[in-house]
Amino acid sequence: MRLARAILLRLAIGVLSLLFISFVTFLADMAAPGDPAVVRAGEKASIQTVERIRHEMGLDRPWPVRYADFVVKAVHLDFGTSYYGTQEPVGAILKRDVPMTARTALSAILLAAIFGILAGTLAAVYQNRAADRGVLLLSTLGVTVPTFVLAPILVYIYCLQLNQLPQTWVVDRVAPDWIYLLLPVAVLGARPAALLTRLTRASMIDTLQQEFIRTAVAKGVPPMRLIFRHALRNAVLPVITAIGTSFGFLLTGSFVVERFFVLPGLGRETIEAIQRGDSPVIQACVLLTGAMFIGVNLVVDILLPLLDPRIREAQI
Repeated sequence: MRLARAILLRLAIGVLSLLFISFVTFLADMAAPGDPAVVRAGEKASIQTVERIRHEMGLDRPWPVRYADFVVKAVHLDFGTSYYGTQEPVGAILKRDVPMTARTALSAILLAAIFGILAGTLAAVYQNRAADRGVLLLSTLGVTVPTFVLAPILVYIYCLQLNQLPQTWVVDRVAPDWIYLLLPVAVLGARPAALLTRLTRASMIDTLQQEFIRTAVAKGVPPMRLIFRHALRNAVLPVITAIGTSFGFLLTGSFVVERFFVLPGLGRETIEAIQRGDSPVIQACVLLTGAMFIGVNLVVDILLPLLDPRIREAQI
């Protein structure tokens, strides 16, 4: 029962966080230069036409009323229509772009988690040896090399020099989708993988020095069972928490990666909407990105008590 209350509390905090995000985005849009009514009417439109469109869009109402109207519509997943082109409904834009962002981000965090946990465990087991130094070198490079530097390097090597992978996403694809997503996922997951590697290494080194590990060694527990069932099971808990926070980096990093690799995702759509001042698309993309981040961290909060009986007993 107490665990259920804790989950409900986190949900309430998440809703308040989304309200704060939407409010800040709304104020930033108000302070931005440009008039949406002029954008929709065209620069050569008459003053009467602009005023009529401003009234139709509700821009002549006080901003608290407009914000309240935006929140009510957002609850019903109604974000209005785009200001540009065919004035496509924002819901249709999100429906088209979210699957690509979700697929790329989930693939990147899965790759980062698998590599980080395995490489960190290897480094901890062979502490201060060649394997440990090699893993630390790779993780240091992964942390220090920015995404916008790593992406051109990998494209130059694998696309231009070796000609093994496609450089960008295209509509008429001649290979499976995962071929086109391989480089974006690798670039996006590089930094989280490096962070999770270092965290797993530190946590495993601390766990391997605990008394229950010495007891298991004295009882003759096989090395592989000792490492993966006893040590890693206890050391991986802070890593799982870090996976949730790393997902936030993946969402923000996807803005650069999707733009660079021309992926039709939420990050690329947000950047293009900001460049052209498309307020409904900006507000919807930012709000949805925040909801995805909060949702992943909520899942992590639920998983931890299931994996660690000590946390579950403390909450109960």
